[in-house]
Amino acid sequence: MADELRTQLDTQGVYTITMNRPDVHNAFDEEQIARLTKALDGAAADDTVRIVVIESDGKHFCAGADINYMQRMGGNTREQNLQDAAALARLMKTLNTLPKPTIARVQGAAYGGAVGLICCSDIAIGATSSVLSLSEVKIGLVPATIGPYVIRAVGQRTARRLFISGERVAAHAAQNMGLLHSVVEDEQLDDAVQGVVSALLENSPHAMAIAKQVVFALAPDTVTDEMIDYSVETIAAIRESDEGREGTAAFLEKRSPSWVSS
Repeated sequence: MADELRTQLDTQGVYTITMNRPDVHNAFDEEQIARLTKALDGAAADDTVRIVVIESDGKHFCAGADINYMQRMGGNTREQNLQDAAALARLMKTLNTLPKPTIARVQGAAYGGAVGLICCSDIAIGATSSVLSLSEVKIGLVPATIGPYVIRAVGQRTARRLFISGERVAAHAAQNMGLLHSVVEDEQLDDAVQGVVSALLENSPHAMAIAKQVVFALAPDTVTDEMIDYSVETIAAIRESDEGREGTAAFLEKRSPSWVSS
């Protein structure tokens, strides 16, 4: 449904993208991934857009992959898995390289791919209610597609911990790790985002776009197309593995996977 993603451009050039699937904790499926990518492409091409804010309605920012989406993935062919992973990879690359400042407004749960959205945003502001998790290993998968961006946000050692533990990270711990830039009380979240927006509006739009390019050009570990291709191949392969299929099935059936001792 079109209203599952809302966009609004105000008179100052602030383009707000709102995920609007609160009944499923704003979890995404292939259609929502396409909507987000289209909205970001539109923002990149629109000279009247100066700042992009990504937010969501309801208690949670985004709970990762939608259950019905996961059910469909379970029956995918290898080619379908590659296409699906490539679509998510394109979303992340589009957000990461967007030639406008981007802000993630984070509340409640942010799991799996949602952590990718946060790490691809230039500035991430979280509420104290925020809980982040790369929980893919719990169901036999890995955060491959979002991996290049998470690793660059938190560093290799912390990424290793988060990738293999699947632990839930509370807001202030997420800030200490570099997943969030700042944390405020839930009732102060809108004001905190507006404060950053107001500060960015005082800066030269062209200079900010070039500043992002400078970071990519000078960083020794900028995400490459080869890295993205590797991540797409990896997630497609592990979805088809015995443990990948078992973990997804166990999650959908609300039972423990076979590798968890009873």
